[in-house]
Amino acid sequence: MLYLILTMGFLAGVLFIYGSYYILAADRLALEARLAQLTSSSKDKDLEIDEELSKPFMDRIIKPALNWLANITKRVTPARKKEGLEKALVLAGSPGNLSANEFQALHYALAILLGIVGFIFASISKSELVMKFFFTLGGVFFGYVLVKMYLQIRTKNRQEEISRELPDVLDLLNVSVEAGLGFDAALQRVVQKTSGPISKEFSKTLQEIKMGKQRREALKDLALRTGVNDLNTFISAVIQADQLGVSIGNVLRIQSEQMRLLRRQRVEEKAMKAPIKMLLPMVLFIFPTIFIVLLGPAVIQMMEHLM
Repeated sequence: MLYLILTMGFLAGVLFIYGSYYILAADRLALEARLAQLTSSSKDKDLEIDEELSKPFMDRIIKPALNWLANITKRVTPARKKEGLEKALVLAGSPGNLSANEFQALHYALAILLGIVGFIFASISKSELVMKFFFTLGGVFFGYVLVKMYLQIRTKNRQEEISRELPDVLDLLNVSVEAGLGFDAALQRVVQKTSGPISKEFSKTLQEIKMGKQRREALKDLALRTGVNDLNTFISAVIQADQLGVSIGNVLRIQSEQMRLLRRQRVEEKAMKAPIKMLLPMVLFIFPTIFIVLLGPAVIQMMEHLM
C-alpha cells in the first residue's frame, strides 16, 4: 500500500511539473512550433525554386510563352491548316517536340518580331513613312517564309538521310534474320546498332507493336511518318510477304539489292548533272575573267595604236 501511495505521488509530481512547465512555456513552445513550420515551408519553397531552375530554359520560359500564344492562335487557325501543319511537322521529325499550335504560335511570333526589327531599322536610318511600311512588311513576310523554308529543308534533309541509310539498314536486317532472329528482334538489333532518324522511327514502331498495335498498321504509320518512297516500297513488300506467307529473308535480300542499285543510280544521276550545274557559274564568273586576262593586253595595245 505504501509503494502504491509513493508511486501515485511520484506520478502526480511529474504531471504537476510537466503541466506547470507547459503552462509557463506555452508561448515559447508555440513560437518554436511556428518557427519550425516556417523553416520547413521555406525549405520546401527553396527546393521548388531549385527544381524549377534546374529545368532547361526551353521548359521554363519558351514553352509557357508558346502555350500562351498557342491558346490565342488556335482560335484563328483553320482545322485544315492545322492538320497540314501536323503532317509537315511529323515529316520534319517533330522539331523541338512542338505541337501544331505551338509551332504556329512560334511562326507568327517570328514574323511579328522580324517586322518590328524592320520597322526599327527603318526608323534608325530615318527613312520616310513609305519605306518604314515596306521594311516592316518585308520583315513580316521574311519571317513567315523563313519558317516554311526551315520545315521544307529539314524534311528534305531527313528524307535524304533515311534514303542514304536504308540499304545498310536492310543489310543488317537481312543478316539478323538469316542468323535466326525474328523480324521484330531484327528491328530491335537495328535500333541498337544504328543511329539517326531511321533508327528512331524503327524504335517508335517497335514501341507501337509492344503496345498492341498490329505490325502491319505500325509499318504503315512508319511509312506515313517518313514520306520516303524507298522505305514505302520496302514496307509494302514486307506487308505483302507477311500476308502471303513468303520467307521474309528472301524479301529482305531482294530489297537490299534493289535499294543499293537505286542508290548507285542516284549517284550516277548526280554525277551526270554536275557538268550542267557547273556550266552556269563558269559562264558567269570564270569565262569573263579568262577573257579579261587573255584579251585585256591586246585591247590596251589596240587603243594605244589607234590613239
